[in-house]
Amino acid sequence: MTMTTPPGWYPDPGAPGTERWWDGTAWTAHTRGPGGQVPGPPQPVAVVIAPPARRRRPLVIAAAAVVLVGAAAGGAALLAHGGGAEGATGASRSATAQVPVNSPAGKPSSSPTDDPHTLVDQLNGITLPIPDGWERTDDPVSGPVTMATKDTYDCPGDSGFCHHGTVTTSTATMTDLTTAEAVAENDITDAANDAYDHDPVGSRPYNGITSHRQVKSGSVVVNGRTGYLVRWQVKTGAGPGGYVESLAFPSTVGGQAMVIARFAFDAGPGGPPLALMDTVTRGITPIGGGRNGGVGTSLAPPSP
Repeated sequence: MTMTTPPGWYPDPGAPGTERWWDGTAWTAHTRGPGGQVPGPPQPVAVVIAPPARRRRPLVIAAAAVVLVGAAAGGAALLAHGGGAEGATGASRSATAQVPVNSPAGKPSSSPTDDPHTLVDQLNGITLPIPDGWERTDDPVSGPVTMATKDTYDCPGDSGFCHHGTVTTSTATMTDLTTAEAVAENDITDAANDAYDHDPVGSRPYNGITSHRQVKSGSVVVNGRTGYLVRWQVKTGAGPGGYVESLAFPSTVGGQAMVIARFAFDAGPGGPPLALMDTVTRGITPIGGGRNGGVGTSLAPPSP
């Protein structure tokens, strides 16, 4: 007979003097200091959406990373990286990784590890497949959840290193908009500016955006729920320009806030294939695997 521990605040086994929220099946990323009980699960906090600052040397991933406490990471496809912005994705293969942790009652559970094939967004309760040739680039403790191509190149505008592609997820809490379509349409301008006009420190790695055109928009199923995407092609003052997408979909955790996934792919022969945006979208799953049911499960990705 399997016994489960009900959701609630329990002493954090990894941080004496603090408490961590147990959702009934696994630890979450929410913690608090000692004090009175807070009714119900904690709500998502505001996250500033921005791509990672461009580095002056290629990123080196440390072998020892921070252990993230949460639910188990499910299987995720490892995607082949193809050349050319309009190319097709290659074959995929599955990869999973789990490690045991302790639940509040001492019963074994599991938690995502630093699986190089899976990007884990603890706050929004989702995982994304990391394509072949990509890596996680965000701080695992704070900041947006981000992955980028391992290969970098000298930015054609301001000095520094640029990535051929990035994907970032965050929670859309700094808005009154309530529909996926409205959130995506409102976010696309900021997504384009952050990716190709100026970076977080004000540099202009591509000498700014000179023009843009919308190449795709429409409803799409993400994690079993109806979302919405808007995709632009942008021309830049230096370099080949690129493609930017804002994808919004309902979260299945916390206060049901919208999740925003931003894609930025360089155009030209060095950029990832555009089809990879849709492949990553189809690979978004809840932490622990499986699919969430919901309205829109029969919808297909919109046509280009």
